[in-house]
Amino acid sequence: MSTKSYVRLAGPMRTAVVCLSLFCLSPISLPAEAQQLTAESKLDKLQAGFYRMKIGTIDVIALSDGTTGFEVLEMLSKPKEAEKLLAKAYLKSPIDASVNAFLIQLGERQILVDAGSGELLGPKMNKLPVSLRAVGVGPEQITDILLTHIHPDHSGGLTVGGRKVFPNAVVHVDKRELDFWTDKSIGENLPEPSKSFFQTVERTVGPYIASNQIRTFDGATRLFPGIRAIPAYGHTPGQAFYALEDHGEKVVFLGDTIHAPDVQFDAPSITIKFDIDQKLAAIQRERVFADAAKNGYLVAFAHMYFPGVGHVRKDGSHYRWIPVPYTNDATKY
Repeated sequence: MSTKSYVRLAGPMRTAVVCLSLFCLSPISLPAEAQQLTAESKLDKLQAGFYRMKIGTIDVIALSDGTTGFEVLEMLSKPKEAEKLLAKAYLKSPIDASVNAFLIQLGERQILVDAGSGELLGPKMNKLPVSLRAVGVGPEQITDILLTHIHPDHSGGLTVGGRKVFPNAVVHVDKRELDFWTDKSIGENLPEPSKSFFQTVERTVGPYIASNQIRTFDGATRLFPGIRAIPAYGHTPGQAFYALEDHGEKVVFLGDTIHAPDVQFDAPSITIKFDIDQKLAAIQRERVFADAAKNGYLVAFAHMYFPGVGHVRKDGSHYRWIPVPYTNDATKY
């Protein structure tokens, strides 16, 4: 017996069966106004999020998969220093981390960078399909998915309930990454939380392997016109960044370079337990920040506050995040 509350609309007169806690009430008919309010309330709870921009002539859309809270100080390598930096930003643990994905509309291709979390990280997540539909793209229209790495908040959304969410997509991932996460002898010996992450791979990535919808590449690789993979090993053994360039403009999708932005721009050496190679992950972060600050291109992060796109600026011995200005591109109601 379920304790879940829900409203189900059915039948030609839109009859509703209302279940609250353990008790189901008799069917009732809802007037048109109530039907509209119910639908609007449901949409409000879904909170689709998107942000449109252009890189040269190419449309890119940041998509929200939701936010998830976690006790960040328990996860960071220097909790006392991190606590002080959070306080400077008027924050304290736990914090809510954004989970972002990005859609690149390249000719006839609809290319996702990362696939969200699916059903793995709780009820505030799994908003990516809703966000996609809000920009007029159904999950079945996605032709390609560029996985930065195989962690549940990036690859978990490939399936829900054992069903492929993106049935027509080819999933691209660095060969080192796929080899690592599909080697059961490795998974058995991983520390937490990586050991638990490993246990999600078979049911999320597995169906795409079974249907031959996985394509691997080896390190630096040109994948599509204007899109190339950049090896970024450290956070995971085969993490990849993706650079998109067109008409002199550039954005680099940086996956899990940061998890606590209010900490790690000030102190790039601070790592998190999710990093499999802590030392290399810190080196990668410093290198990426320095290059983005020097060359001025846009960067897009999976866990920066939505939409997660902006510039990095050198500020003394630290770095500063400069988010893109908000633009409302709606032309009619």
